[in-house]
Amino acid sequence: MSHEDETGTIQAMLDRLNNERLPRLLEMKAQVDRGECLNEIELSFLEHVFAEANNSRSLLSRHPEFSQLIGKLGSLYAEVTQKALDNANKS
Repeated sequence: MSHEDETGTIQAMLDRLNNERLPRLLEMKAQVDRGECLNEIELSFLEHVFAEANNSRSLLSRHPEFSQLIGKLGSLYAEVTQKALDNANKS
């Protein structure tokens, strides 16, 4: 992939993060913070995001300027996932 292609791909990923993924993740975080469980659609969303992140790993490894952002996002996804699991086990 050329540098220009990578730049375009990363820009598209950042746009998707800002406009779709992060708002939805923050809604799910609020939901699990209230002690609620995630539904099948929300769990499917998380699975899709994890799979896509895994597929993007090699691209992002070539751009260390995003490592801090990726780390923070990973922590947020892990927190939501763990709280969702805890909530499901309590119900």
